[in-house]
Amino acid sequence: MLGGKLYIVGVGPGSHDHMTFRAKSAIEESNTIVGYETYVNLVQDLIHGKDVYRYAMTQEVERARQCIDLAESGRTVSLVSSGDPGIYGMAGLIYETLAERGWSPKDGLPVEVIPGVSALNSCASIIGSPLMTDFAVLSMSDLLVPWEIIIKRVEAAARGDFVIVIYNPSSKKRIHQLQDTRKLLLEYRKPSTPVAIIKGAYRESQSVVLTDLEHMEEYSNRLGMISTVIVGNSSTTT
Repeated sequence: MLGGKLYIVGVGPGSHDHMTFRAKSAIEESNTIVGYETYVNLVQDLIHGKDVYRYAMTQEVERARQCIDLAESGRTVSLVSSGDPGIYGMAGLIYETLAERGWSPKDGLPVEVIPGVSALNSCASIIGSPLMTDFAVLSMSDLLVPWEIIIKRVEAAARGDFVIVIYNPSSKKRIHQLQDTRKLLLEYRKPSTPVAIIKGAYRESQSVVLTDLEHMEEYSNRLGMISTVIVGNSSTTT
C-alpha cells in the first residue's frame, strides 16, 4: 500500500446546500471519484480534473472492489452516494469486502465514512415534522432481504404504531411489495392515516403528494427508486 485513502461520502439529497462541509472537503481532497452515475452527476461541478469512474445501478460489488483497489494503489478515493452511505448505501458492502481481504482498522487502508442527509431527513423536512416521535425505516427491495422477512418487519412496525418511512417503494419489476404493505397496514391503521409520497427531494424533479392509506395506490405512477413514502401513525395529523 502506498499511502492511499478511501472516503465513503454521503452527498445528501443532491443540492449542495444540503451537503456537509466535510463531504465537500473529502471530494476536493480526492484525486479519484467512484460512484453510480446518477450520484456522480450530483457533484459534477466539484470533480473537474479528477479521475472519475461511473457505474450502473447493479454494479455495487464491482464498485466496491475498484474503490479499494484504487485506494490501495495509493490514490485518495471518494466513493460518492446520495443520502447517507450507511443507510441502504455502500458503506456496509465496502467493509464486508475489506473484511474478506483481511483488513484491519488499526493498520490497514485508512477508511472514513462521511455521513450525509438521508432521504428520511430530507423528505420529512419537506412535509413538516412527521418523525418527531418513534419511527421505523424499511426498504421494499428484496434483492438482499427475503420478502418474508420484510413483511414481518412491516407488521412489527404496524403493531408498534410507528411512523413508517419506506425506501425503494417500487420499480418496474417490483409492484406487489408496496401493495401488500398497504393491505397489511390497513389491518392496523385507519384508511384516513396520512401518507406522503416524495420524489426527488431537493432536486429539480421534486414532487410531493399528500394523501392517505385509502387512496395511496392512486399515485403509484409517482413511485420509483428516487421516491420515499412516509406513512403516519395514530397521532399523525395534516
